[in-house]
Amino acid sequence: MKVNVTGEHIALDEIAKANGVELSATKEFQAKVNKAHDFLVGEIKSGKPIYGVTTGYGESGKNYLLYDEAKILQINLFRFHGCGVGRNLSEEESFYMTLIRMISLSKGYSGISYNLLKRLELMVNERILPVVPEQGSVGASGDLTPLSYLAAAIAGEREVFYQGKIRKTADVYKELNIEPYIMQPKETLAIMNGTATMSAIATHSMKRFETFMGAYTSFIAGIFELLNADDTPLQPLVHEVKPFEGQISIAKEILAKIEGTKLTHSREERYDDFFNEDSLNIQDRYSIRCTPQVLGVVMDNLTMSKKWVETEINAVNDNPVIDGENEKIYTTGNFYGGYVAHAMDTLRISVANVADLLDKQFAILVDHKYNRGLGENLKLSDKNYFHGFKAMQITLSSLSADVMMNITPASVFSRPTESMNQDKVSMGTTAAIHFKNQLPNLENMLAIAMMGLAQAVDIREKKGISPHLEKVYNTLREEIEPLVEDRRMDFDIAKVVDLIRSGKLG
Repeated sequence: MKVNVTGEHIALDEIAKANGVELSATKEFQAKVNKAHDFLVGEIKSGKPIYGVTTGYGESGKNYLLYDEAKILQINLFRFHGCGVGRNLSEEESFYMTLIRMISLSKGYSGISYNLLKRLELMVNERILPVVPEQGSVGASGDLTPLSYLAAAIAGEREVFYQGKIRKTADVYKELNIEPYIMQPKETLAIMNGTATMSAIATHSMKRFETFMGAYTSFIAGIFELLNADDTPLQPLVHEVKPFEGQISIAKEILAKIEGTKLTHSREERYDDFFNEDSLNIQDRYSIRCTPQVLGVVMDNLTMSKKWVETEINAVNDNPVIDGENEKIYTTGNFYGGYVAHAMDTLRISVANVADLLDKQFAILVDHKYNRGLGENLKLSDKNYFHGFKAMQITLSSLSADVMMNITPASVFSRPTESMNQDKVSMGTTAAIHFKNQLPNLENMLAIAMMGLAQAVDIREKKGISPHLEKVYNTLREEIEPLVEDRRMDFDIAKVVDLIRSGKLG
């Protein structure tokens, strides 16, 4: 879907689903954007020192430049910031970054021209997207180094993704008869002095985590069934009396997914069977029973984080702020990415709790002492020389440690830079990268768990399972075979990760 950029608020869910953009062409919108630009140009020509436009940057803000020199300054700004390192952002992350910067600049308080927005529209829709090394930002003064790659691509320099390949921007422009864009005063600063990189990584990663959570609740619903759990902890009254929205939604989702099962117990059945089964505890372990309480916090943190990132995307977050209507210039610090940093740090702690919970749930599923007849390591064969999911559990558990180690908050590691001008910074991009880096391990964990879930369905001979579990089982079995004899499992794990990312297991 295309998002309409009009200067008005755009919901994060719309941005996450976008595949293109339509820029408003109304006279009113163009006039609002150009008014701030024209006012700024007039101030420059009058000889006023304006930060980052007719002065140097940061500690060099005491250096004054003439109007003609200001254009050279904009070119040099993106050139000297071309020092990013590490892996490149994915093409989808680069798409989000370009779109997000366009949305912020469309508010009309950055002093840019309407022509710059048109160039960004072209790049988004033609998918001429900057190749951006992900490391090199401290998150204030904005994402300077990563966004310099966007500014350079606009001007026809460096490299871009185009039609599935990385190519020189100049070659793509020549092929498409596009002239390199000439930056007007402040336009490079307006592009670079924002939070679009951290917001893009956050948007992409939260979308991926939401998809993961849909599949994860399917797994949890499945183990409620296959471990013959008591469904009392999922009942509405339990959560109405502790009314956290996330907790209520998780319980409701799991309860809906077990609808139609004949394998779970009610509280009354537990009471009736208590004296007849020596191994029957009156209630299930915390990792089963407390799932809504554990994951409710995670979902509420995700909701809060999405709200903060959405606000950031729709904000004016460069410096200075240009009010063309009232002809005022505000030197400020909206480029500080603190909200994104804290959102990502919070989600990293949340993800660690998810990994810990999943590790414990799978440990119960494979352990014959606790899995209510599913046997040792979910073996389908009775031969003692086969091992079932023994090594798979070790891999899953090791991955949980990898996820849980990565929770030290980046936002407390503010690094003073640039002659102590940037002496307190957000580290928002670092926090977003670390959140992103947790997700592959989490997806691999769930892939192993889902394979174990399908194995347990085979052991139960598919009897009494819910329609939802049957659907999940059939989707898995279309890709992977049951584990009877010992074999390598790494390729199967990768196949199930693809299923998780596709949303088919949600």
